[in-house]
Amino acid sequence: MGYRETRNHSEVTDFILVGFRVGAELHILLFLLFLFVYAVILLGNVGMMAIIVTDPRLNTPMYFFLGNLSFIDLFYSSVIAPKAMINFWSESKSISFAGCVTQFFLFALFIVTEGFLLAAMAYDRFIAICNPLLYSVQMSTGLCTQLVAGSYFCGCINSVLQTSLTFTLSFCASRAVDHFYCDIRPLHRISCSDLFIYKVVAFSLSTIIVLPTIIVIIVSYMYIVSTVLKIRSTEGRKKAFSTCSSHLGVVSVLYGAVFFMYLTPDRFPELSKVASVCYTLVTPMLNPLIYSLRNKDVKEAVKNILEKKTMPSSFFHFYS
Repeated sequence: MGYRETRNHSEVTDFILVGFRVGAELHILLFLLFLFVYAVILLGNVGMMAIIVTDPRLNTPMYFFLGNLSFIDLFYSSVIAPKAMINFWSESKSISFAGCVTQFFLFALFIVTEGFLLAAMAYDRFIAICNPLLYSVQMSTGLCTQLVAGSYFCGCINSVLQTSLTFTLSFCASRAVDHFYCDIRPLHRISCSDLFIYKVVAFSLSTIIVLPTIIVIIVSYMYIVSTVLKIRSTEGRKKAFSTCSSHLGVVSVLYGAVFFMYLTPDRFPELSKVASVCYTLVTPMLNPLIYSLRNKDVKEAVKNILEKKTMPSSFFHFYS
């Protein structure tokens, strides 16, 4: 039976994730690439969370947000990567209807939550640089918890609405989703429903959700840049910029990949898949690396952990 077959929404029990349209010999290479990236994601993000939890010096709002960022990166990449790797070896490449709904829901939840969390982190950097004397008062534990909880709440609301809108469509054109996971645009292509009203609602919802986070980030950095430029010493400016350069790098990578993916015309589905790899796998892999390589506190924490591990063996060697 081919991919194309006529059926009503109520009869759809599974979908076929077409994945990358490459030769069979490249599937092994792609599998190894996905496996390597996912292993780095697991190691980097679990390691980052462990460092933040175990080192008391990192008990600050910035690292509270960073720990949650690592948690989100770990889980939304785990929604995508394992199934994609399985499908490199699978001939059927199928995913159940319930599995597709679950994957869509969780990915929409975590990716939007990350956007709001990055906005909260931008606000944190704004307070740290523009109002340093009031930082501990304004960025209280209660406010930080509320910002993180609010990020998850907004992500959940978006996910419920997007999932409900998407999976009430009729999928009678095909079972084949031309992607390596269940995403909005490939699901649109196989729907035989009138998508005009849906696209208007989805666009409005995306605007309401994405626009505030972008505005918060841009306005925060406008104030940060204005404040930093007023610092007279070069060393002071360098130190101030270094505290937010990691965050700015993460924001640029994530939003750059997302905008590139969703602004790519439908006639270039393979290009969209490459962009999707960037924000579903490459971004979660890079985030802990960016923060660990460019952050003095994290590097010191890693150094202390390594020294503690080597100390017993050195002690034994000295007295042997």
